[in-house]
Amino acid sequence: MLAKPVDALPRGAGCVFEPKFDGFRAVVFRQPEQIFVQSRAGRPLHGYFPDIVRVVRTAMPPGVVLDGELIIWAGDRTDFGLLQRRLGAGSTVGRLARQHPAHLVVFDLLQGSDGAPLLNRPLAERRRALTELLTDPPPELVLCPQTTDREEAAEWLRGWHAAGVEGVVAKGASGRYLPGRRGWLKYRHRTTTEAIIGGVTGQLGQPETLLLGRYDAQGRLRYTGRSHPLRAAQRRELIPLLLPGAAQTTGHPWPQPLPAAWSGQLPHPEPLPYHQVPPVLVAEISVDTAFEQHRWRHRVHHLRIRMDLGVDDVPPLAG
Repeated sequence: MLAKPVDALPRGAGCVFEPKFDGFRAVVFRQPEQIFVQSRAGRPLHGYFPDIVRVVRTAMPPGVVLDGELIIWAGDRTDFGLLQRRLGAGSTVGRLARQHPAHLVVFDLLQGSDGAPLLNRPLAERRRALTELLTDPPPELVLCPQTTDREEAAEWLRGWHAAGVEGVVAKGASGRYLPGRRGWLKYRHRTTTEAIIGGVTGQLGQPETLLLGRYDAQGRLRYTGRSHPLRAAQRRELIPLLLPGAAQTTGHPWPQPLPAAWSGQLPHPEPLPYHQVPPVLVAEISVDTAFEQHRWRHRVHHLRIRMDLGVDDVPPLAG
């Protein structure tokens, strides 16, 4: 079951809230002879997470099907990059699992140990069964916090985002589990900041998205992310600012096309053709907390051009 993004923390009777951790969504099948871990897209993940397979085999009775989020802690916050490293680890995946063990934050029980599906049961009933199942869990299996208090959920947004909680998911306590349906609501923690426009997709006379960057400590403009598609009014504002400098891109700091590895998109990133522009315009943007390896992993929202700011006013990359 999926969640639909919304622009405000939901309200309403019968609504429960859960923190959204920054990880890999996973459904875990505890079968009698094997453990199967499936990604949101149906991709098998159990080969990349032998640590989770071991703990589920030890702690969960056969027949159980869990829904949750795979995360890896790095100090006091989750590290999405360590999850991605698992996917390319090959024969070293066991070593990575020992160095940086994964955790499964469990938020739903889809099938009990008797093999009976629970999809048509209300969420409140599934939650009670899950809580009983995880009465004394190993530390690698974490019962996801849940509350009916909207103010407590708002406090999670204010206080937990530094630890890797990227938002809050709102669910109906009486709702059934509907695979593939966006029956839940997801509100991401967002903040406003600035970045430098280094390129655009589409045409200079009809830009579609912005490619953004920030300077590092060595004075290099590093690619940091891409915007959502621009609205018509934003394109109209931007076009006269882009065209006068369109031919002044000699010595641009980014390659053309943008390398596939820079996009950070899974599972099949491809090189991205774009138009280079002189890195002199500052964009005010709205971003979430998923910032890894000097890049916003999710697309950002362009708000407006900041003509009152120069590139030296943009926060530099740390590290």
